[in-house]
Amino acid sequence: MERPEDIRSNRYLLALHERTANWVRIIVIFHLIGLAGLYFSPTKPYFLQLVPYHLLLMAVILIINHDRLNLKFLYFFVAIFIAGWLIEYFGVRTGQLFGDYSYGKTLGFSIKSIPVLMGINWFILIYSAAVSMQLLRIRSMLFRIFFGAGLLVVLDFLIEPVAARLNYWHWVDNEVPLQNYLCWFIVSAVLLFVFEQFKFKKQSMVGPAILICQFIFFALLQ
Repeated sequence: MERPEDIRSNRYLLALHERTANWVRIIVIFHLIGLAGLYFSPTKPYFLQLVPYHLLLMAVILIINHDRLNLKFLYFFVAIFIAGWLIEYFGVRTGQLFGDYSYGKTLGFSIKSIPVLMGINWFILIYSAAVSMQLLRIRSMLFRIFFGAGLLVVLDFLIEPVAARLNYWHWVDNEVPLQNYLCWFIVSAVLLFVFEQFKFKKQSMVGPAILICQFIFFALLQ
C-alpha cells in the first residue's frame, strides 16, 4: 500500500510531467506555424514581423519553466544577456570576432545597430544547449561544454543560409567566413562554462525541445 506522502509525490510528478508536455506542445506548434508562415511568399512579410515576439515567447517559456526561479537564475540570465549583446556589438564594430557582418531589421529594436534580442537569443541557445547536456547525463563538464558548443556550431551552420533571406543579418560579399564558426564555438563554450558555474539542478525537457525545434525549423527552411 502506498503511503499518503508517496501518493502526493506521485501526483506532483505526474502534474509536472503533464505541465512540461503541454509547454513542449506549445513550442512545437509555434515553430510549425512560424515555419509555414515563412515558407509561403504571401505570408512571409507578416511572419517576419513576428520573429522578435517569437523569440521573446521562447525566452519566457524557458524562464517560467526553470526549476527554482531565484536570484541565482536572475544573475545567470543577466550575465548571458549582457555578454551575448556585447559580443555581438564588438563583433559588428570590429569584424574581429565572427567576421564582417551587419544586422537587418527582422530582429527588431536595436541599440548601436545591434538588436537587443541578440542578448535574448544567446540566453535561449546557451540555456537550451546546457540543459540538453544535463539530460544526456554526461559526467565530464568539459565534454558537456565542448559537445554543447559543437551542437550550437552545427545549428549556426543551418541558420546562416537562411539568415540573409530573412534579413536577420548580412555578410560582406555574402560569404560566411570560417572564423564565424570558430568564434561561435569559442563563445558558446565560454558561455556554457558560465552555465556550469551556477550548478543548476537538472531541468525539464522544455529547453531541449526548443533546441530540437530550432534545428528542424532552420533545416526545413534551407
